Amino acid sequence: MLSLKGDDKVIIAYYSMTGNIRRFLNSMDIPDTYELYQITAANVREKINESFILVTPTYGFGAVPDTVKEFLRVNSYNLFAVASSGNRNWGQNFARAGEYISNDYSVPLLMKFELHGTPDERAQFVVELERAGELHESIR
Repeated sequence: MLSLKGDDKVIIAYYSMTGNIRRFLNSMDIPDTYELYQITAANVREKINESFILVTPTYGFGAVPDTVKEFLRVNSYNLFAVASSGNRNWGQNFARAGEYISNDYSVPLLMKFELHGTPDERAQFVVELERAGELHESIR
């Protein structure tokens, strides 16, 4: 169980089978008020007792990865925002996993980005984190 009681950090939980999302997150200056948590097959059923933002890839024709689905079965109650990656070659299915999660769990979709993100997408993500943090604080 992951718990940061007494700490004001927000968790960024992410799944990165190919490494694109890990590279995306590690390539920017994420504020110290956030803590990265990588979702793996080994910890997919671990409970997170703090609020978190999910960053997920999109597979195939817009699908949410099974590992992410399993993680959300255990942890959806603390999810408060999602961002998703994908490949623009998939057209309307580009990064669609984020849309599905946003709709299914009634949380905001912060953004979509391509693969490991462009410099502009990385800058936008930092801005979106700040907005999400402000939203989170207002509903806490």
